[in-house]
Amino acid sequence: MKTAQEMKANSVMLIDGQPWMVQKAEFTKSGRNSAIVKMKLKNLLSGSTTETVFKADDKVEPVILEKVAVTYSYSMDTTYVFMDDNFNQYELNADDIESVLPYIVDGMTDICEAVFFEGKVISVDLPTTIVRQITYTEGSARGDTSGKVMKPAKLSNGTEVKVADFCEIDDWIEIDTRTGEYKCRAKAPA
Repeated sequence: MKTAQEMKANSVMLIDGQPWMVQKAEFTKSGRNSAIVKMKLKNLLSGSTTETVFKADDKVEPVILEKVAVTYSYSMDTTYVFMDDNFNQYELNADDIESVLPYIVDGMTDICEAVFFEGKVISVDLPTTIVRQITYTEGSARGDTSGKVMKPAKLSNGTEVKVADFCEIDDWIEIDTRTGEYKCRAKAPA
């Protein structure tokens, strides 16, 4: 058991038999009252979020989730199939992987991590940065040199990302999967 004060962002704890990931934890100690920890939590099974307050010395049960390296294989309707090195297939609904769905494209070779809770796959984590190709974007706006000029661009799966003004159609770009932001131009994957 750990205290609420010891729980940091991205750690997982068990509340009423459900795994909750700490998205944000803020420790506060005022003069009169006892120390508290305000937490923003996400339920890993249902995807719902909530904010709650714990006393700093409240006991919580941490959970260590098992992770397995997988690659995207194929999709059928709203089911996405991932495969590990031993050719085991893991099926997930679109609702379970809603946050990574904009970056999943046919033929992708990125190594992902399947996250398991009690032997059941509950989500998939993408690498921090991925490389994707721009399929459509407008031309550059001439003369605007005021700073970091961004414009919309579409990827092959229809996802729209803001990219630097100098990016063109067929350019490969790096995207931060945590924020969905363009990072830089990149070389085509081998």
